[in-house]
Amino acid sequence: MSSIIELTNNENENPMVIVADGENEHQLQPVQPNIETKAAEYMAHAKAKNTLAAYRKDWDNFCRFCNLAGVSPLPAQVSTVVAYLTTQAENHKVSTLERRIASISQAHQAAGFSTPTSDMQVRVLMQGIRRTIRTAQTAKNPILINDIKAMINTLPDNLLGIRDRALLLVGFAGGFRRSEIVNINIEDTSFSREGLTIIIRNSKTDQEGSGRKVGIAYGSNCNTCPVRSLQAWIEQSGITSGPLFRSVNRHGHLREGRLSDKSVALIIKRTAEAAGLDSSKYSGHSLRAGLATSAAAAGVSERAIMKQTGHRSQAMVRKYIREGSLFLDNASCSLGL
Repeated sequence: MSSIIELTNNENENPMVIVADGENEHQLQPVQPNIETKAAEYMAHAKAKNTLAAYRKDWDNFCRFCNLAGVSPLPAQVSTVVAYLTTQAENHKVSTLERRIASISQAHQAAGFSTPTSDMQVRVLMQGIRRTIRTAQTAKNPILINDIKAMINTLPDNLLGIRDRALLLVGFAGGFRRSEIVNINIEDTSFSREGLTIIIRNSKTDQEGSGRKVGIAYGSNCNTCPVRSLQAWIEQSGITSGPLFRSVNRHGHLREGRLSDKSVALIIKRTAEAAGLDSSKYSGHSLRAGLATSAAAAGVSERAIMKQTGHRSQAMVRKYIREGSLFLDNASCSLGL
């Protein structure tokens, strides 16, 4: 009869399983693999690449703190998290602390532990930190209609300028994230009498890749029409398959590689500066925020905005609506001042 024997060579090793069957013994893998590695593996399959990178960076930071303090990061005690956040609050924004809380929580949940971050002590601590340092998240400016027009007018009439025009206008009109822009393949686009249809294969809120279709209508001005601009880019670049937006070298030659999401932010900053705007106030998110804010200012419904941008959070869209509607039906407009 076979028997299972659990052996451990010393207290620092994982237990090993030996299956004894008469004269034969077979050594198996450890029953309990390194739990931090296991947590990281679970997280890798559950989150987007950028989110995972942020979680890993935050988790490494927390682990370094715990190692220096001589305490366990997983599972961590509530007192450890309180001490960590108190130390971090001295030179980090509230938004950074909140993200690190989420990272610690995700690691614990992935490893099957209850998360210490949900404890009342942590909640009260964060309330005190918010009241004390009052650090609001520094939001980048949305690119509004007049901004995008000014930016487009600075672009040269060459292959690089044609690409940037199409990228900016399509990104703006589609309300796309920068990661969504660079992941579009030419096979994901189709043109019709009504305009342009783009299939977004996967996104931050669609990790399983169900996909969604986004319609972009023809513009009334040829110079700023996203549909005609993209048609011009496809024609001039000669792209017939693969990545839609690619790099162009300093000699004006098209390269095979897909643009990175960081390139989108750089294009936005470069054209914003050329248009006389403060480039430090704009980011890769400014196109998406600009579409939502501009649409709200034009009286577009919350439902239509969410359909275009793919937002699942009504709270975030309503933030754009509040900003876009700030001077619509404003009490100060009728005072006769």
